[in-house]
Amino acid sequence: MTKIAMIGAGSTVFMKNLLGDILQEPLLAQSTIALMDIDEHRLETSRLVASKVAEAVGASPTIEAYSDRRRALEGADYVVLMIQVAGYKPGTVTDFEIPKKYGLRQTIADTLGIGGIMRGLRTAPVLVGIARDMAEVCPNALMLQYVNPMAMNCWALSRFVPEIRTVGLCHSVQGTSKELAEDIGVPIDEIRYLCAGINHMSFYLKFERRLPDGSIEDLYPRIRQVYQEGRAPDWNRVRYEVMKHFGYFVTESSEHFSEYVPWFIKRNRPELIEQFNIPLDEYIRRCEVQLSTWNEQEKQLVAGGGIEVKRTHEYAARIIMAELTGEATVINGNVRNDGLIDNLPADACVEVPCLVDHNGIQPIRVGKLPIELASLMQTNINVQALTVEALATGRRDHVKQAAMLDPHTAAELPLEDISRLVDDLIDAHEGWLPMLN
Repeated sequence: MTKIAMIGAGSTVFMKNLLGDILQEPLLAQSTIALMDIDEHRLETSRLVASKVAEAVGASPTIEAYSDRRRALEGADYVVLMIQVAGYKPGTVTDFEIPKKYGLRQTIADTLGIGGIMRGLRTAPVLVGIARDMAEVCPNALMLQYVNPMAMNCWALSRFVPEIRTVGLCHSVQGTSKELAEDIGVPIDEIRYLCAGINHMSFYLKFERRLPDGSIEDLYPRIRQVYQEGRAPDWNRVRYEVMKHFGYFVTESSEHFSEYVPWFIKRNRPELIEQFNIPLDEYIRRCEVQLSTWNEQEKQLVAGGGIEVKRTHEYAARIIMAELTGEATVINGNVRNDGLIDNLPADACVEVPCLVDHNGIQPIRVGKLPIELASLMQTNINVQALTVEALATGRRDHVKQAAMLDPHTAAELPLEDISRLVDDLIDAHEGWLPMLN
């Protein structure tokens, strides 16, 4: 019987969505589901939710709950990671509030920028520890890694524990394709695309559909028409503006993307915030709303309320089924480059199409990206590389250099301010970071 360990299962809503997909597959309906979290209250809530998910879909899994990570991992076939090291408080709040004192504003702060750097420094070592546990108690398992900052985390895993099978998973590629389909009025099931790059900065190199006569329609003219006619959704102005200048549409949302580049969030140009509808402190707002909503949902569940389960567009269940049955599927996964994209560094984490079947995750070589896209990605890769190097060497100056090369941070602050900001953040993270000298 298949055993699936879900580490960080106290992320109850995300756990529920993934588990709903998994248990709706008849082959997985009687799996062993090992839930693990360090917060025993949230773990117990997640165990209750998991039972209700199983009931809702008519599945009969064996549901286990552990606060001991190694026990949860023992004998696992698949390990799903969904942790948030240091949580919303103090982690996320610290990542926003201290930079704000220097005049540095952020939107999401989980992937790049000073917030992404700090999140990577406190998260990647924990993931590496999980991978090392896997090497001992479930060495053949596949790690399905959902934790941000995705590229930094996957880069660290491939560098420090290369023997473990792992793939980083995100929903921005498949999610954005559906958004674009709605924008241009073409059914998503008629669309095919080729998308590649780095996580949260992949681009649709092709976006097209096959017509009844067998010919191929390039759908980019329709996307450009949306922009030219002013029909781009208000919440998506940044991405359409980037497409205007770089020629291709990026996968990650506008609020995310606005802080990966130096052009949109600027103290000396406050009108840009309104022009491009950029929601500063957006992740803080979302967390507060989610916490408030979840508290009410938890009360209803504990009181015996039911639960609604719908299939999602997450990849986890598809990957597990493809490996177990051999029925192939294609995903966009985050893996070590190793020649997949010619004009990005070999050791970087890239997001490329991957074939999945009995042979596991098989990344597909993309070749050379348009130079303008590779150059844009390299500005983010520089930050990722220095952050991973700081983890490898314990050098505080590499953390500072990562921040100094970050496009948004560098556009807003002088070098000395960046240096002091990093020192303040490291001090505030006492107990959450590896030793940095």
